[in-house]
Amino acid sequence: MPSTHATQPFFPLGLTKIQPVAGTIAPLEAGASATATLTHRLATGEEEAFREFHALYFDRLHQFLLVVARGQEHEAREALQETLLRVARGARVFDDEKTFWCWLKAVARNAARDAGRKRTRYSKLLQTFAHFTRPALPTGPDADDDRLTAVIDECLAELAPEDRALLQGKYLAGATVNELSTREGLTPKAVESRLSRLRGELRERVLVKLRQS
Repeated sequence: MPSTHATQPFFPLGLTKIQPVAGTIAPLEAGASATATLTHRLATGEEEAFREFHALYFDRLHQFLLVVARGQEHEAREALQETLLRVARGARVFDDEKTFWCWLKAVARNAARDAGRKRTRYSKLLQTFAHFTRPALPTGPDADDDRLTAVIDECLAELAPEDRALLQGKYLAGATVNELSTREGLTPKAVESRLSRLRGELRERVLVKLRQS
């Protein structure tokens, strides 16, 4: 069976050129281990070294992150992409494979944790934006919240007018499901189902735009 990394994009999202790690990197000593040689090449920004690293560790990191993400493939892939990006930008020289793998696991855990925090923040805002009015939207130093609010507005504008009106009616105007069902000529169950679908669609649109920004 072919390795799964063969079908994956080579470079992490947003990374088109490997940059050397900041600071002075000491020359390799004679007789350096394979791990020391590989990580030294990674730290100096060698693209071929990243190709070799990708071939050696992509599947292993993916399996590790699947465990961290409790089997959630999308979350594992998202964290893996971020892990590869962090390795490419911040590789260090390690003398032995065991220590290098421990470092990689720490990078991967942090990437998964940070991605989880972002998802939680996005989800909370998406679930509670009914409680915001324009003057009360997040402002000030929290640029992440400002950006998320702007993206939600963009995504709402992209929806079909009837879908946008339903979401705004429920989460901005505070209409009840019964009121919406009367207005739309649907059963309350049909309205709830449609709202559920639209919440999912809106969330996916928001996440796509945030990844692209």
